[in-house]
Amino acid sequence: MDVEDLDVYQKLCKLHIEVCDLSHAWPQEERYELGSQVRRSSNSSPAQLAEKHDDRHIRHKIEGVNRSRGEAGETIHHLFMAKLKDYIDQSVYSAYRGRYKACIRMLNGLEKSLEKQLPESERRCEPPEH
Repeated sequence: MDVEDLDVYQKLCKLHIEVCDLSHAWPQEERYELGSQVRRSSNSSPAQLAEKHDDRHIRHKIEGVNRSRGEAGETIHHLFMAKLKDYIDQSVYSAYRGRYKACIRMLNGLEKSLEKQLPESERRCEPPEH
Protein backbone atom coordinates (compact mmCIF):
# COMPACT_ATOMS: atom_id res chain seq x y z
CA MET A 1 0.00 0.00 0.00
CA ASP A 2 1.31 3.43 -0.95
CA VAL A 3 1.09 6.35 1.45
CA GLU A 4 -1.41 7.99 -0.90
CA ASP A 5 -3.76 5.05 -0.23
CA LEU A 6 -3.99 5.80 3.49
CA ASP A 7 -7.24 7.56 4.40
CA VAL A 8 -5.53 9.57 7.11
CA TYR A 9 -2.89 10.80 4.65
CA GLN A 10 -5.57 11.88 2.18
CA LYS A 11 -7.53 13.67 4.92
CA LEU A 12 -4.42 15.47 6.21
CA CYS A 13 -3.51 16.60 2.67
CA LYS A 14 -7.03 17.94 2.14
CA LEU A 15 -6.90 19.75 5.48
CA HIS A 16 -3.57 21.32 4.53
CA ILE A 17 -4.99 22.74 1.31
CA GLU A 18 -8.00 24.14 3.18
CA VAL A 19 -5.84 25.60 5.95
CA CYS A 20 -3.67 27.32 3.33
CA ASP A 21 -6.74 28.91 1.76
CA LEU A 22 -8.06 29.90 5.19
CA SER A 23 -4.79 31.49 6.34
CA HIS A 24 -4.42 33.58 3.19
CA ALA A 25 -7.51 35.53 4.24
CA TRP A 26 -5.85 36.66 7.48
CA PRO A 27 -4.33 40.14 7.90
CA GLN A 28 -1.24 40.83 5.81
CA GLU A 29 1.17 40.81 8.77
CA GLU A 30 -0.11 37.42 9.92
CA ARG A 31 0.37 35.75 6.55
CA TYR A 32 4.08 35.60 7.35
CA GLU A 33 3.77 34.89 11.07
CA LEU A 34 0.88 32.77 12.31
CA GLY A 35 -0.20 31.99 8.75
CA SER A 36 3.21 30.63 7.86
CA GLN A 37 3.31 28.53 11.02
CA VAL A 38 -0.12 26.98 10.47
CA ARG A 39 0.67 26.25 6.83
CA ARG A 40 3.97 24.64 7.77
CA SER A 41 2.56 22.41 10.51
CA SER A 42 -0.50 21.44 8.46
CA ASN A 43 1.79 20.35 5.62
CA SER A 44 4.27 18.65 7.90
CA SER A 45 1.64 16.30 9.32
CA PRO A 46 1.09 14.33 6.08
CA ALA A 47 4.73 14.87 5.08
CA GLN A 48 5.92 13.01 8.18
CA LEU A 49 3.77 10.02 7.19
CA ALA A 50 5.12 10.12 3.65
CA GLU A 51 8.74 10.40 4.79
CA LYS A 52 8.66 7.26 6.93
CA HIS A 53 6.01 5.19 5.13
CA ASP A 54 8.40 3.17 2.96
CA ASP A 55 11.01 2.71 5.67
CA ARG A 56 11.84 -0.95 6.24
CA HIS A 57 11.98 -0.56 10.01
CA ILE A 58 8.64 -0.60 11.81
CA ARG A 59 10.00 1.57 14.62
CA HIS A 60 10.83 4.29 12.07
CA LYS A 61 7.33 4.09 10.59
CA ILE A 62 5.91 4.51 14.09
CA GLU A 63 8.17 7.54 14.59
CA GLY A 64 6.66 9.07 11.44
CA VAL A 65 3.16 8.48 12.81
CA ASN A 66 4.13 10.11 16.12
CA ARG A 67 5.61 13.13 14.37
CA SER A 68 2.52 13.42 12.18
CA ARG A 69 0.33 13.39 15.28
CA GLY A 70 2.47 16.10 16.88
CA GLU A 71 2.21 18.33 13.82
CA ALA A 72 -1.58 17.86 13.77
CA GLY A 73 -1.68 18.97 17.41
CA GLU A 74 0.49 21.98 16.61
CA THR A 75 -1.87 22.91 13.78
CA ILE A 76 -4.81 22.82 16.21
CA HIS A 77 -2.86 25.20 18.45
CA HIS A 78 -2.21 27.66 15.61
CA LEU A 79 -5.88 27.57 14.64
CA PHE A 80 -6.80 28.22 18.28
CA MET A 81 -4.53 31.28 18.26
CA ALA A 82 -6.25 32.45 15.07
CA LYS A 83 -9.57 32.12 16.88
CA LEU A 84 -8.26 34.10 19.85
CA LYS A 85 -7.11 36.83 17.46
CA ASP A 86 -10.55 36.83 15.79
CA TYR A 87 -9.23 35.70 12.40
CA ILE A 88 -11.64 32.75 12.52
CA ASP A 89 -14.79 32.27 14.56
CA GLN A 90 -15.58 29.52 17.03
CA SER A 91 -17.53 27.42 14.53
CA VAL A 92 -14.67 27.40 12.01
CA TYR A 93 -12.17 26.55 14.74
CA SER A 94 -14.38 23.77 16.12
CA ALA A 95 -14.88 22.25 12.68
CA TYR A 96 -11.13 22.12 11.93
CA ARG A 97 -10.32 20.96 15.45
CA GLY A 98 -12.80 18.11 15.10
CA ARG A 99 -11.36 17.03 11.77
CA TYR A 100 -7.80 17.14 13.08
CA LYS A 101 -8.83 15.20 16.20
CA ALA A 102 -10.41 12.56 13.94
CA CYS A 103 -7.09 12.30 12.07
CA ILE A 104 -5.23 11.98 15.37
CA ARG A 105 -7.50 9.06 16.32
CA MET A 106 -6.75 7.48 12.92
CA LEU A 107 -3.02 7.96 13.56
CA ASN A 108 -3.42 6.30 16.95
CA GLY A 109 -5.00 3.30 15.21
CA LEU A 110 -2.25 3.21 12.62
CA GLU A 111 0.36 3.24 15.37
CA LYS A 112 -1.34 0.34 17.15
CA SER A 113 -1.49 -1.68 13.94
CA LEU A 114 2.21 -1.05 13.31
CA GLU A 115 3.06 -2.01 16.90
CA LYS A 116 1.44 -5.40 16.31
CA GLN A 117 4.15 -6.11 13.75
CA LEU A 118 6.81 -5.85 16.46
CA PRO A 119 7.73 -8.64 18.86
CA GLU A 120 5.67 -8.29 22.06
CA SER A 121 8.78 -7.38 24.08
CA GLU A 122 9.34 -4.29 21.88
CA ARG A 123 5.78 -2.96 21.85
CA ARG A 124 5.03 0.34 23.57
CA CYS A 125 1.26 0.40 23.17
CA GLU A 126 -0.85 -1.09 25.91
CA PRO A 127 -1.90 -4.67 25.20
CA PRO A 128 -5.63 -5.08 24.60
CA GLU A 129 -7.71 -6.06 27.60
CA HIS A 130 -9.37 -9.46 27.47
